[in-house]
Amino acid sequence: MRRLGMVIGLRPEHREEYLRLHAEVWPEVLATITACNLRNYSIFRHGDLLFSYAEYVGDDYAADMAAMAADPATQRWWRLTAPCQEQTEGAVPGEWWTPLREVFHHD
Repeated sequence: MRRLGMVIGLRPEHREEYLRLHAEVWPEVLATITACNLRNYSIFRHGDLLFSYAEYVGDDYAADMAAMAADPATQRWWRLTAPCQEQTEGAVPGEWWTPLREVFHHD
């Protein structure tokens, strides 16, 4: 299992829309998250910074993320959520959310 932590900015003028969308995530999007081997997926908010945590349980992360990106329902979802977000300083080219390096873990 691989733990994933990522951050992205939340545009203040779209905060309420983002929170409303995530209060009722579409079942198709949730099914795709599961089918793409992500578990314990959470998004936390601190001011206008979003932090996501997920556990990846598959064998081919790149293929699973490509499958997620190809899913029509997920594409429609991202068209709604993307305008609510803004990349953080130092974002990785080609990545929307900025991946974080784990510096500590204890079971």
